[in-house]
Amino acid sequence: MKRFLLAAALAVGFTSPAFANHCPSDIRAIDAALNGNPNGEARTLRDEGAQLHADGKHAEALEKLHEAMTILGIEH
Repeated sequence: MKRFLLAAALAVGFTSPAFANHCPSDIRAIDAALNGNPNGEARTLRDEGAQLHADGKHAEALEKLHEAMTILGIEH
């Protein structure tokens, strides 16, 4: 049981930085697509994702950012 918990903790520890590094590139892609595009829903989702990223909630941030990317037709 201890090994399982250790493995789970390590997995979370290694994936969080990966999520953290992915958020800024998604935000840049959304910003580029929003340039001249008045899509309010996508902009709101982008802003929510950026705030979640700043708060350290990277998995939640990616959900919002990917939703905005889907609206804008950006592959993720």
